[in-house]
Amino acid sequence: MTDISASHPAVRRTELVASLLDDAIRVPGTNIRIGLDPIVGLLPGVGDAASAAVSLYIVAEAYRAGVPKTTLVRMLANVGIDASVGAIPIVGDAFDAVWKGNRKNVELLKRSLEN
Repeated sequence: MTDISASHPAVRRTELVASLLDDAIRVPGTNIRIGLDPIVGLLPGVGDAASAAVSLYIVAEAYRAGVPKTTLVRMLANVGIDASVGAIPIVGDAFDAVWKGNRKNVELLKRSLEN
């Protein structure tokens, strides 16, 4: 069975963004992967805002691809959770490393395009 959604241009673009933010770097000596989101989040205030702004790009791509409003709301909730919990010093950065909200949003986009 072919996954048509994976070849969609919006999915290809958002996969790159999600990878950069959520799992671009392997922690040496482990199978754990983190992205730029928890690293940029170390900059108080500015880092989490910048990360959230980039995360909204995935939502904008989903909107342009015509996903249902309910999916967009779920995606916005993921960005909101990531940004609000991520803003908590230290705990938020650890949360960012495991939450992977951008990955979740790309999966929501893919599922929406498959239907």
